[in-house]
Amino acid sequence: MNRFANALLLRQRAFRFCAFLPLVSAALFLFLFSACSRREPRADLVLVNGAEPQSLDPAIVSGQPDGRAASALFEGLLQFDPKSGEPVPAIAERYEMSPDGLVYTFFIRSNALWSTGEPITAHDFVWSWRRAAAPETAADYAGQLFYIKNAEAYCTGQTNPATGRRYTGEDMAVRALDDRTLRVELVAPTPFFPDLCAFRTLAVVPRKAIEKHGDRWVRAPGTPFSGAFTLQAWRVNDRIRVAKNPRYWDAANVKVETVDFLPQGDPNFCLNIFLRGDADFIFDKRRMPSELLDKLKKKPYFHDFEVLSTFFYRYNVTREPFKDARVRRALGMAVDKRRIVENITRGGERIAGAMTPPGTRGYDAPEGLPYNPEAARRLLAEAGFPGGKGLPLFRYLTPSTVLGVQTAVELKQMWEKELGVRMEIQQTEWKVFLFEQSRTNFDASYSAWIGDYNDPNTFLDMFMSRNGNNRTGWSNPRYDELIRTANAEADTKKRAALLRQAETILVHDDAPLVPLFFEKGINLYWDDEMGGVWGNLLDEHAVSAMYRKKPPGKLGSTSR
Repeated sequence: MNRFANALLLRQRAFRFCAFLPLVSAALFLFLFSACSRREPRADLVLVNGAEPQSLDPAIVSGQPDGRAASALFEGLLQFDPKSGEPVPAIAERYEMSPDGLVYTFFIRSNALWSTGEPITAHDFVWSWRRAAAPETAADYAGQLFYIKNAEAYCTGQTNPATGRRYTGEDMAVRALDDRTLRVELVAPTPFFPDLCAFRTLAVVPRKAIEKHGDRWVRAPGTPFSGAFTLQAWRVNDRIRVAKNPRYWDAANVKVETVDFLPQGDPNFCLNIFLRGDADFIFDKRRMPSELLDKLKKKPYFHDFEVLSTFFYRYNVTREPFKDARVRRALGMAVDKRRIVENITRGGERIAGAMTPPGTRGYDAPEGLPYNPEAARRLLAEAGFPGGKGLPLFRYLTPSTVLGVQTAVELKQMWEKELGVRMEIQQTEWKVFLFEQSRTNFDASYSAWIGDYNDPNTFLDMFMSRNGNNRTGWSNPRYDELIRTANAEADTKKRAALLRQAETILVHDDAPLVPLFFEKGINLYWDDEMGGVWGNLLDEHAVSAMYRKKPPGKLGSTSR
């Protein structure tokens, strides 16, 4: 603790004395960054995006940094309104829903073109959605398509009882009636289906390029893009540069020619390049020094807003000692979450008992596990580990971010003090973290989830047995049944009650995960320099809506 206190004191002094000038190590990186940047003109907008993306394929991206860049390049039938976060028309100019809510018909714009000039058709969407659901694609977000009739059966390799053969992509109830008309049949009425059609997993991708180039298709020369931008360059650990797509259906309203996404994770470095005018926008507080947030809140470039986002940790319930729910619950009850939000995050976060955040449309979440170290010790003893004796050392997987590592240290200290258990912190860079977590190759793991749409289902259905985002090894038939029944229920009050029953199993009874806090949306940008940015519950910021009001300022200038 003393080491963190000393670091805080030093940084606060540096903050006052240098007015955010770089620390020595950050200055070296900044010099190198600036030297590299001189090789080419500055992009119209430079965005601090976070970790280096694993992929830009919208069907398989799972991290927020990956998704932001992928969404600039590929678009779906609908898109999220940058102000409200609600689904609005995109490549589809309109849609119709049948009276029973089971059939959606989308009408594609006549001016919807690939960046190479060919029309985007309903057939392209059929192929793209089948690919996203295909077992060989292994998309973590394939579950977004399970609301379409036969999509889950296809993805999970089930056998059609009527034919005796496995379901194929052709069995999915998505059909092109003609080049500009797409018909989709759902398993049950799904009020949030338009939101899913705005999510990146359901974006349209170019079949010929994928079949020709395989996994390297995004970077291949001549690849067609369906979004507002095309990929100009992807230099690993440097930047992703995108250029305006002149054939985009709404190109007239895209006001920037080039945008850079910077894969930077060090908060001090990110803040410094922003203040020097080398970056225009920082997407989230993980790219800001948490110990300076109290001072940053007072700055004119600080913008915070409510967001549907939960920070939690998950267990691998297929490994000892976490096969036993009593052990999982005991560790959860020994965590003083207030220490984390007061000592580490400092951004106005609220402690979390449930997975589903306050403000989620039409839903009040149940209570999760209480903070009760004494009850936690009793539970651990019941499980056969009195005072932590005999409980094996376990590893906690975290990305090597300041927030991730500091939270891991805090958890380790609490568990050792309250329960006498031993935990080892396993730090990895972001790509490795995502890979290991997707393989459930951990004992316990850092996790965070931001709502893909404004409905409790986005926080709950991913823990169903066959969902690729489950990543715990946990399976509960009753939970699955409750989620399925809820999502087929037309009465909103009855649906919410069913979801609450399911969430109680998730966060209290079985506890394959433990929610820690509800995050706060935070962006850094100068109002007088850029526009087209609004805070919304989904933390979705369409790059195509952003624009520059005037050239960037520099540290020490009138504006900064």
